[in-house]
Amino acid sequence: MSRRVDSVTLDNLDHLPRHCRGCVFWELAPHIKEQAEEFGQTELEKEAWVSSVLLEWGSCGRIAYSDNVPAGFVLYAPPNAVPRAAAFPTAPVSPDAVMLTSLKVLPEFEGTGLGRMLVQAVAKDLTRRGVKAIEAFGHAQEKDADSCVIPAAFLVSVGFKTVREHPRWPRLRLELRTGLTWKEDVEAALERLLGEVSITSTATISESSLR
Repeated sequence: MSRRVDSVTLDNLDHLPRHCRGCVFWELAPHIKEQAEEFGQTELEKEAWVSSVLLEWGSCGRIAYSDNVPAGFVLYAPPNAVPRAAAFPTAPVSPDAVMLTSLKVLPEFEGTGLGRMLVQAVAKDLTRRGVKAIEAFGHAQEKDADSCVIPAAFLVSVGFKTVREHPRWPRLRLELRTGLTWKEDVEAALERLLGEVSITSTATISESSLR
């Protein structure tokens, strides 16, 4: 079984599960969302939101594939690009954090580690971009879980910590300095070391050529 994670683009947006492709729970303010649903424009609004965030901020999602079959996805963005966030009782998201909005693994791929893989891909992307943390609103009541809100239990299982308690909508945070695995830390250290060796070698060659 081969697995990979790709960035969300307008070209692969249709690889999201059908319900999620047309869901604008996070992307629009509640009253605008109702209007979009009434006129059947939710897929266009979703595409417009992704396009806007890509242009103004950069990569905002990942899609996981298993043997080239779309198996799950995650979306994330700055809090000011997520209108629904302001409606939560545990808002606002911290100004130094990027918000994880949606994460879903298709039922047939649950329990295979794809959810964790998606979170790790987001952490790696945002760490490279200098972001300090990821925050998300979790759903604490699994029996009554809203599919548009990530279960709090899952977030805790992948390293998030609760920063504001609530019986239904806690806000959780993942510090990105601890979001990378030890393997990625070692790889980053090796890259720095090899870079220093390369610079030293180049400097030595240059000094030799001047003699």
